[in-house]
Amino acid sequence: MRKNEAAVFSSGAMIGFLGGLIGLGGAEFRLPLLIGIFGFGALEGVILNKAMSLIVVSSALPFRLSAVPVHSLVEHWDIILNLLGGSLLGAWSGASWAVRLKAQTFYKAIALLLFCMSLLLLFGHNLADSNPVALSEINLVFAGIVSGFVIGVVASLLGVAGGELLIPTLVLLFGTDIKLAGSLSLAISLPTMLTGFLRYSSDRSFTIIGQNKEFLLIMAAGSILGTFLGAQLLRSVPETILLPMLSAILVVSAIKVWGHV
Repeated sequence: MRKNEAAVFSSGAMIGFLGGLIGLGGAEFRLPLLIGIFGFGALEGVILNKAMSLIVVSSALPFRLSAVPVHSLVEHWDIILNLLGGSLLGAWSGASWAVRLKAQTFYKAIALLLFCMSLLLLFGHNLADSNPVALSEINLVFAGIVSGFVIGVVASLLGVAGGELLIPTLVLLFGTDIKLAGSLSLAISLPTMLTGFLRYSSDRSFTIIGQNKEFLLIMAAGSILGTFLGAQLLRSVPETILLPMLSAILVVSAIKVWGHV
């Protein structure tokens, strides 16, 4: 399957399409595919997933500048730095734990995190009418650092951008609107993923990227195309059907990954 370019590209496109429908990069759906269909080990799958997530997020941020210009992001530099204060440390710590975990423990951790992601899809996505948590300035900064740390750890352990956690945090903690939260999430995700990448690069498993460059680029290209197409259909698919369906996919994926233990 890894040598079948059509299968690799179409798989990336399918996963990207699912992610585009919910405004994410699709990494949470891509990881079970890398492990279950293409036969990569847990750590190798996470590293490849992170590399593809980095490509998808890097392309998504410029695409969004017409809707959310750069100056809107700059105006919220304090929020970006607040969350980065925790997420960079979390990304480094998460990657450090990942390279040390036994394979069976890593599969269990991935399965549990995928299940948690499914709950977030069901209950954490409809935040437009939510009121932000009322905190003092000091407590808000502390909460931002702690939240960022948790997000960084999860992003490194799954190889995802972390938007599933960042967007609810930005809306509920800092009171940003959904559209702005999406772009702020990307701005925070990029340095967070790069930090995790830097830590992974010191481990021998990082050579998986060099050994599978063609596979990575083909699937990433499919992911970008799928994400774009999924985003075009976002408004035509009702959330009452979409979110439970995607959540169910993640639950099934979690069960299959757990089956590797």
